[in-house]
Amino acid sequence: MQTGECKKNRTKSIKKATKMSKQVLLEQLSLAVLNIDETAGVTAIENALSEGLSPVEIIEKGLSVGMLEIGSRFENGEIFLPQVMMAASVMNKLVDKVKKDIPATEKKEGIAKVVLGTVEGDVHDIGKNIVKILLQANGFEVYDLGRDALLTSFVEKVKEIDADIVASSALMTGTMQGQAALEEMLKEAGIRDKVKTMVGGAPCTEHWAKKIGADAYAENASEAVTKAREMLKA
Repeated sequence: MQTGECKKNRTKSIKKATKMSKQVLLEQLSLAVLNIDETAGVTAIENALSEGLSPVEIIEKGLSVGMLEIGSRFENGEIFLPQVMMAASVMNKLVDKVKKDIPATEKKEGIAKVVLGTVEGDVHDIGKNIVKILLQANGFEVYDLGRDALLTSFVEKVKEIDADIVASSALMTGTMQGQAALEEMLKEAGIRDKVKTMVGGAPCTEHWAKKIGADAYAENASEAVTKAREMLKA
């Protein structure tokens, strides 16, 4: 017959083991995305669900962690665009497999709605496209206006979908003013206080974002995801 102290110690051991097991499961999920291995991801998801992890945990604390690391490695030059796109494809397929197990009360179309585009007069879009891929892979609903997007299109789309974030890219010093003009147009439309704004692009800086009144500046795609999440909590 076990004493009260023995039972207490055994319970502690079980809790510790469960905690370690959970961490291992989350790491397996993250690694599946990092290794661009859908098969491993499916197995990791099945294991995680059987051990009691919730679908939301699997996505937010497992798969998303791997995708964010993919973004960081891309920005550091460790991997290239094709690998990012393949990882995003695997991520999206794995998320789709998990979504069906999310209780109806917890389901949502996305973390937030983001209007994204390269401002008018600027035809560069590679960086913007990477931002789109990472935002989508991390659960955001992204409405991409493409490159050389009219500023009025940003405003109209924000109104149409009731966007949470507007992210504008400018890759030339001559088109940066479009980001400043967008801030004013959102104010004139009476919706600036209803939406967060984020700017990015080679010539942009934190100072520039503050100068024009933007809520955030992202130096790269992975940081854009981080900043987007931070703005939602503000």
